[in-house]
Amino acid sequence: MVPLLHHGLLLLTLSSVCRRTSSVPMEKLASSKLCADKDCSYTISVARAISDFTAPDCRFINIKSGQMIYVYSKLIPEEGGGVFWSGSVYSDRYVDQMGLIGYFPSNLVTEMQVYQEGTEKMPTTNLDFHCD
Repeated sequence: MVPLLHHGLLLLTLSSVCRRTSSVPMEKLASSKLCADKDCSYTISVARAISDFTAPDCRFINIKSGQMIYVYSKLIPEEGGGVFWSGSVYSDRYVDQMGLIGYFPSNLVTEMQVYQEGTEKMPTTNLDFHCD
């Protein structure tokens, strides 16, 4: 029984290490962002996609025209950079849970309901643009 427990712990440890080494640091899209709270965990607004968007990498989410998106943060664009927001698509696929959170171009959505203006301006970190 004890050797089986040791094997289980070894597998758990190895899977944890493998997950950490498979993550990929990505280029930062902006140096600061606006959020409803210091953890960016509260919804700023709900937006409706007016156009499809295919995620170019793991920092982004796919959106389809007509989908509702919960917005959690709004990146403050760098000079010459695009304006991206962070959010989660809520659809039939995610009936009782939020979907993946990622970035999307803000010009492809229309805000339908603003719950709270992004009042917390904070710097972004490398974790904001981290891919698993």
